[in-house]
Amino acid sequence: MSEVFVQHERPVASSLKHTVYVVDDDAAVLGSLRFLLETDGFAVRTFRNGTALLNSVRSPGADCYVIDYKMPDINGIDLAGRLRKSNIQAPVILITGYPDENISTRAAAAGVKDVMMKPLLEESLVKRIRSVIQDDHPQTTQ
Repeated sequence: MSEVFVQHERPVASSLKHTVYVVDDDAAVLGSLRFLLETDGFAVRTFRNGTALLNSVRSPGADCYVIDYKMPDINGIDLAGRLRKSNIQAPVILITGYPDENISTRAAAAGVKDVMMKPLLEESLVKRIRSVIQDDHPQTTQ
């Protein structure tokens, strides 16, 4: 009697979790967001700056990106624009502690789905991430 092996492209557990990439130059913010999102069932990768993200982005990447606006190497709007130019279409949520009347307009032009102000209301961020992932992948739920 021969054995039959079934090989899956992705492990079953990883297909149940959506992946969120978080980019922020503040280590405390990265740790807090990682904890929040992992507690809510997301797989999370964190990056201390935009260059680190751009150097490691591979396909398939994230289901959603949460990117800080003000970082020393590249701002979040420019980073979102570079992701789009690299043909990465996953939704981007921009987070910022620096209110600017033109930020939403500039962010939308770069393909950002939403701009959220820090300090973040934890539940609001989680709900927004789930919403943009659902909009981007209507056939999947978490």
